[in-house]
Amino acid sequence: MLLQSLAGLPAFLVYFCTGLVAVVLYLFVYTRVTGHDEFALINGNGAAAAIALGLSLLGFVLPVASAIVHSANAVDCMIWSVIALLVQIIVYYAVRIPVTNLSQRIAQGELAPAIWLGCASLAAGVLNAASMVI
Repeated sequence: MLLQSLAGLPAFLVYFCTGLVAVVLYLFVYTRVTGHDEFALINGNGAAAAIALGLSLLGFVLPVASAIVHSANAVDCMIWSVIALLVQIIVYYAVRIPVTNLSQRIAQGELAPAIWLGCASLAAGVLNAASMVI
């Protein structure tokens, strides 16, 4: 009985590690694309940066979770994770259009632009995850 329960452990480890690698890659790339230094702001107790980055991370992880469920293998999952990363970068640039100086305003601690960016990122992530019919 215990061995049957553990039979899926190798697949779990492969997909969990693939997801972790995708998250690290996302944070590395996304924080370099934005015009503000999220981790410096968060370390300085910047709630606006934490909200924007945290919600964008959720917007990224939702499609990654969908890719894990629907992909044929770990490589397929990573390909779809890269697509999810690209969607989040597109969202970042798109939400800057109606909100002037988005990154500077987040860096100054303004919550409204941070919430706008975070919610747009989350909404795009939900649509992205639902669209993955691999």
